[in-house]
Amino acid sequence: MTTTRTYRPAGTTDRAVFGSAADWGLLLIRLTFGLLMAGHGAQKLFGILGGHGLTATARGFEGLGYQPGKVYATIGGLSELLGGLGLAVGLLTPLAAAALIGVMINAMALVTGPQGLWESEGGVEYSVCIAVVALGVAAIGPGRLAFDRFFRWGSGGWWPAALALGLGGIGAAITLSL
Repeated sequence: MTTTRTYRPAGTTDRAVFGSAADWGLLLIRLTFGLLMAGHGAQKLFGILGGHGLTATARGFEGLGYQPGKVYATIGGLSELLGGLGLAVGLLTPLAAAALIGVMINAMALVTGPQGLWESEGGVEYSVCIAVVALGVAAIGPGRLAFDRFFRWGSGGWWPAALALGLGGIGAAITLSL
């Protein structure tokens, strides 16, 4: 009886070739979360996927005190679109996370915060979940199945997480102070 052996370079394992369950799990989280956030941004910017588009979003931002509304709506929409896409493909993960964290801090401060915790009452639940998932991915790292695996921040850690939270917080603070 002859056994068939698949060629594998010396020193590699199935994990090295196919990735671990953790790598695939992170990819699933990044793709789902990232693409949904990108879609949310596309709703604001382009009026697709059931969104209202930039003009209507700008009016909503002006109603919240953001002047000029179109500028802030564009910043918010691009932050969600590009932050979501960055997380989805695992590219510049700490910056992508920072973009989403900053937008969610603004949402919590001006929109959902006064309503309490639960989403059913218009509260911060949804925004907190988005910010925490983005921060968690920055801390854990995007996994081997990401473009960032070639960079220092690709393995996650305290510094990428601190960068994501710090930049997101600074961006939100600047936006809220204007």
